[in-house]
Amino acid sequence: MTQGCDPSHRQGACARRLGGAAVIALALAGCNEPNSFAAPPPAKVTVATPLQSPVTLYAEFTGKTAPSQEVNLEARVQGYLTLIGYRDGEAVRKDRVLFEIEKNQYRDQVALQQAQLAIAQAKAANAQTEFDRQADLGQKQVSSQRSVDDARAALDAAKGQVAADEASLSLANLSLGYTTLRAPFDGVVTRHLVDTGSLVGSSGPTKLATILQVDPLHVYFNMSEQQQIAMRDALAAQGKTLRDVRESRVEPPVEIGLPGEVAYKYAGKIDYIAPQLDGATGTLQMRASLPNKDVELVPGQFVRVRLPIGKIENALLVDDTAVQANQTGSYVMVVGADNVVEQRAVTTGPVEGQLRVITKGLSAGDKVVIGALQRAVAGKSVTPVAGTMAALAQPSPASTPASDAKTP
Repeated sequence: MTQGCDPSHRQGACARRLGGAAVIALALAGCNEPNSFAAPPPAKVTVATPLQSPVTLYAEFTGKTAPSQEVNLEARVQGYLTLIGYRDGEAVRKDRVLFEIEKNQYRDQVALQQAQLAIAQAKAANAQTEFDRQADLGQKQVSSQRSVDDARAALDAAKGQVAADEASLSLANLSLGYTTLRAPFDGVVTRHLVDTGSLVGSSGPTKLATILQVDPLHVYFNMSEQQQIAMRDALAAQGKTLRDVRESRVEPPVEIGLPGEVAYKYAGKIDYIAPQLDGATGTLQMRASLPNKDVELVPGQFVRVRLPIGKIENALLVDDTAVQANQTGSYVMVVGADNVVEQRAVTTGPVEGQLRVITKGLSAGDKVVIGALQRAVAGKSVTPVAGTMAALAQPSPASTPASDAKTP
C-alpha cells in the first residue's frame, strides 16, 4: 500500500539534497585550484680559497734532556769530612771549594817527605864530592880504578834516592790536594750525601755529591730510518752530507718545545749523530745542544723536538676544521660549478697554527667550505658566502735559525 507524501516531509528532504550538492560543488572547486608549494632555497655555506705561503716541513720526535757534563764528586783519600762549602742545589763556579777532608796527617806526610828528600840530596852532594876526588886521584895513578868505580856507584845510588824521594813528595802533595774537592766546571751541585764529621774513603772512593752542567743542555732523541733518509735528502739540497755533520761541525738547527705548549720556544743545534743504528729499535740516536741560561729546562725532562727536513715554497693551507676524514682518507667539501658541492679527497701535511697544509688534491682557486659544514652535502646546490681562512700563525722565537743562537 502506498503512503501519501507529506508536504513538510518533502520540503526537508529537498533541503538536505541541496546542502549535499553544495558541499560536493565546493570540493570540486578546491581540486581545480593550482598548487602553491615552493621548494626551500639552497643552504648557505661559508667558503674561502686556500692561503698560499712558504711552509717548512719538520720531522717531530720525543726527546729527553740531559746535562752537558756530569761528574760524581768522590773522596779519594781517607779521613773525616771537615767542610761542606755549598748549599744543596746551589749553582757554583769552577774551582769553588765544595768539600774538605782533614788535612793534618797529609800535611805531616808532605813535611816528612820533604825532610827525607833533603837528606837524600845531602847524601847525593857528598857522593858527588867523593866521586870527584876519587876520579882526580885515579887520573894521578894514586887511587885504584876500583875506588873510582865504587865512588861512581855510590853517586848513582844517591841520585836514585833523590829521585825516589822527589816522587814520594809529589805523591804526598797529591794526597794533600785530594783533601780539597773543587768544582771542575760551572754547574749545579746536588744535595750532599755525607755529613760533616763522617769518615770517608776508608774502603775506597766515597761519593759525596754530583755536579751537573745545565747550560748548555743536551737533548737526546731517536730518528727512524725513514726520517734519516729525509734528513739526508734535506742536507743534500744544501750541498751537505751526514759526514759533514759528523766531521766538519755542520750543526743543523733544531727546535725544542714542552709537552704542554704549542710553540717551540727553544732553539739549538745538532752536535752529535750516532755512527750506527740501534739494532733493537732500528733508530739512530741524535743529540742537540741548546743554551739554558735561565735554567728553564732541567735534566731528565721529556720535550718535543722538531727538525726541519724540507720546505714548500707555495703551500696551500686551509682551516684545519674544514678537513674531515672517513674510511678512505681525508677530504674537504668544495663548491664547484653551478654552486654544487663536491667531496674532494686530499693529502694533508703538517698543522700550522689553525691551518692545515694540503699537499695534494686542491688548487689555489678552489672554494673550500669552511663554515656550516653540516649543510654541505655532496651533489647538492648551495649558496656560497665569502669568508676568510684563519690567519697564518706567526713563527715562534725558536724558528730563528739555530746557527744564530748563542751558546756559552
